[in-house]
Amino acid sequence: MPSAASEPQGGTDREDLMCGRYAIKTIPEVMQQAFGYDDRPNFPPRYNIAPTQPVPVVTIDHGKRRFVLMRWGFIPGWVKDPKDFPLVINVRTETAREKPSFRNAFARRRALMPADAFYEWHTQGRSKTPYMARRPDGGLFAFPALWETWTSPDGSEVDTVAMMTAPAVPPLAAIHHRTPVILDPANWDAWLDPSTTPDEAAALLEPPVQTELELVAVSTAVNKVANDGPEIQAPVSAPLSVARPEPARRASAAAEPPRQGRLFD
Repeated sequence: MPSAASEPQGGTDREDLMCGRYAIKTIPEVMQQAFGYDDRPNFPPRYNIAPTQPVPVVTIDHGKRRFVLMRWGFIPGWVKDPKDFPLVINVRTETAREKPSFRNAFARRRALMPADAFYEWHTQGRSKTPYMARRPDGGLFAFPALWETWTSPDGSEVDTVAMMTAPAVPPLAAIHHRTPVILDPANWDAWLDPSTTPDEAAALLEPPVQTELELVAVSTAVNKVANDGPEIQAPVSAPLSVARPEPARRASAAAEPPRQGRLFD
């Protein structure tokens, strides 16, 4: 199994190992404006964020958005020793409402994880090629996430978080069968609102992403956590579009009833 020092690990299920690295290099002022919190953190550019590291998270507190740092790796409150619990960096959208580990967090502790790129590894035989998924303009987006405060036996507390994932669709499915969900900005408020019911929150994960993503093969330097500079995002191939071909669907609308499309099915 790959280690955190090379290809990432983590996930709610052993077959769900994916998106173990992502990036956020947007300057703090731009991120603050985009997500609408009053905090003024000096979070440095990060090109290779890895599990168990502190990551930026947007939560809601008394009706106001807040910027906080949390450990990337969800620990349910009932866990006595994290060493005996799997490293959970991804949570499946299909089962989060029912699984005891995530049910309470899905109902009450939903968050956003800002990002401007994430990485996946395409396996062909014994070869693994890292790809970066990003908006063509390099802009921000947000993963819907769940968070939990874990209390250790000595009373110390750690805020922990994990992103939501869903089945991938082509062409992203050619790289991995799962993908992080990207939440429509129009749904950020409702997702964060604790008064939003679990059923309503689940429905927010359904609409299509409004911005196209592209896949770019990048240097294998991203495999090592110690490498955290812009050089790891240097492309080694031309970008590949990840968005579904909307014009083709519209062209066929006269032949069949229109259907709601989703980037992440």
